[in-house]
Amino acid sequence: MVYITRGLLDALLEMAADEEPSSMEAVLASTPAADFEADLQLEPDTPVLTHFYFPEASGSVRAVFGVDLGTPAGRGRARFVSHPQGPPEATREDTFAAAVVVAVPPWEESSCAAFDRNDRELDLDVLDVEPPRETLAGE
Repeated sequence: MVYITRGLLDALLEMAADEEPSSMEAVLASTPAADFEADLQLEPDTPVLTHFYFPEASGSVRAVFGVDLGTPAGRGRARFVSHPQGPPEATREDTFAAAVVVAVPPWEESSCAAFDRNDRELDLDVLDVEPPRETLAGE
């Protein structure tokens, strides 16, 4: 099972629509269910996808050296990818993360699916909750 907040999924789908006919991808980060103010009825350590890292954040370094410096260490074990021409499934190029959320046109929740790194489809549960508010250290 993959849990994602509605706000995150909506933002990703909007970005995918804006990039069409090109595909796009983003590294996704999670927040433990225990950190939410709302009771999610999940085990406390269950990861809920709540944030993304801008795809172009480390583009030039990644292009030259193959290293993604735009994602903090230990974060981003999931990815979002869009497939404007299909298929509505994970491809060999997509499955480098523990979980991959794939979207195809018409860029709606119903046109999304989640997969593990072995291309097995996982249930995708969209949660109507806001992620916990984050502040900078010292504030």
